[in-house]
Amino acid sequence: MSNESLAARETLIGEGEVAPGFTLLTTTRSEWKLSDAIKKGDVVLCFFPFAFTGVCGTEMHCISKELANWTAKGAQVVGVSCDSTFTLGAWAAAEGYKHALLSDQHRQVCRAYGLYWADMNTTHRGTVVIGQSADGKGKVRFSQSREPKDAMKFGDILAMIA
Repeated sequence: MSNESLAARETLIGEGEVAPGFTLLTTTRSEWKLSDAIKKGDVVLCFFPFAFTGVCGTEMHCISKELANWTAKGAQVVGVSCDSTFTLGAWAAAEGYKHALLSDQHRQVCRAYGLYWADMNTTHRGTVVIGQSADGKGKVRFSQSREPKDAMKFGDILAMIA
C-alpha cells in the first residue's frame, strides 16, 4: 500500500475535479481503496482531526446512526483521520461505530485533497462527495472544509447523493 505518488495541494479540491485515488487501512488493518468503493456508488469522505474528541465524535455518531439512510441511497460514508489504525479501532469499538474509519497516518491523502492542517499536523474537518464519472474515475461532486468546531450538515450532504 502506497500513496506516495499523490500530489499535495494547497487549496481544497474542487467540484468537477478528478478525485485522487488512494488506499488506506481500516481499523482492522485491511486495505480500503477508493477505486473499489466508487464502483459501488457515491463515496462520502468525512475528514476529521482527532479521535476521542467532541465534534469528531458527534459527527461519527451521526453517521453511524443514519447509516441506513446513506446506504439506501447507494452511498458509502467513511471517516478519514490522521490517527493510527489502533487509535481509530479503539475509538470505534468504544463508541460502536458501524462505518469504516480510515487511517491517513502519513497525511498523504489529506494533503492530496487540500485538507492538511499544518499547525496541528493533522487533517482539517471537511467533507468530500465523490461520484463515478462516465470514464469510471471518481469525480468530486462536492467539497467543503470547515472550522474544527463545525460539524457537517448531514441533511444537506445526504440530499445531494443520487
